[in-house]
Amino acid sequence: MKNLFGILSLFIVTVLYGQNPIEVTHLSSTDFNVDMIVAIDNFGTFYYTKDNSLHKQTKDGKIINYSNYQLGDISSANAFNPLKINLFYQDFNQVIILDNRLAEIFKIDFNTLQPYKNVTHIATGFDNTLWLFNVDLQRLELYDYKTNKTRFTAVPVQSLVLDLKSDYNYCWLLTEKYLYQYNYFGSMISKIENTGFTEIAKNNGNLVLKKEDALYFKAENENIISALNLPKLLINQFLLTNETLYIYDSEKLHKYQLKIN
Repeated sequence: MKNLFGILSLFIVTVLYGQNPIEVTHLSSTDFNVDMIVAIDNFGTFYYTKDNSLHKQTKDGKIINYSNYQLGDISSANAFNPLKINLFYQDFNQVIILDNRLAEIFKIDFNTLQPYKNVTHIATGFDNTLWLFNVDLQRLELYDYKTNKTRFTAVPVQSLVLDLKSDYNYCWLLTEKYLYQYNYFGSMISKIENTGFTEIAKNNGNLVLKKEDALYFKAENENIISALNLPKLLINQFLLTNETLYIYDSEKLHKYQLKIN
C-alpha cells in the first residue's frame, strides 16, 4: 500500500488553460454584514458567522445561532452536511459538531488524543469522519471522531497548506506547490501544479479557484481551467452552489449564474 501511494504521489495531471473566459450573468447584489459566510444551500438557507457566533438563517427569515466564547475565535466552519456542521477553533485545537438545530452533538479536543494532533485545517468527511491537516507531521488525515481512529494518512507534503475542501466523494488539498485530490478511500487521484491559486470553492466535484483578484473554473473530471468573466470586484469570499456563484466583498453579496456548456 505504501508503494502504491508512492507511485501515485509521482502522478501529476497536466492542466490546460481555456482561451475563452466563461461568461457569467449577474443576478443580484444584496447588502450583507457578516464576518464570514459559511454556506448557502439550494433552499436559500444561509450559514454565517458574526460576532464569533454561527447563525443559520432560513429563507423565511428565521434565525438560530450557536456560540462558544470560551474556545476563542471560530477559525473555520463547514455546513456541507447540515446534520453534522463542524466548527473549528484552531487556537484551542478543538472541533464542535452541531446538528441542524445548532445543538452540540460531539466535541473533539485534539490536545487530549493519543497520539496528539496539531491541526490547522478541517473539512467534512463521510459518515463520522473529518479530513484534517496535521501540521506537525505535514500530512492529510481522515479521522473518525466516533471511534477515535485515523482511517487514512497521506504522504507528507513539502509546502505550505493554503486551503482544504471536501464533499462526500472527494477531498481537495491546496498547497503552494500543488492541488491534490483524494477520493473518500484516501487514494490520491490527481495532483496538479499550483500556478498561483490561493483558495478554492467546490460543488458537485466542480471547483472555483482564486488567483490574485480573479476567479477560475475547473469542471469535474476535466483538466481545463478557464477564467470567469467577472467585473472588477473585491473578492473577500466566494462560494459555489450548483451553477450559482456567490461573491462577498464585506458589504454586499453578489450572485452570479455561470454559463457552463
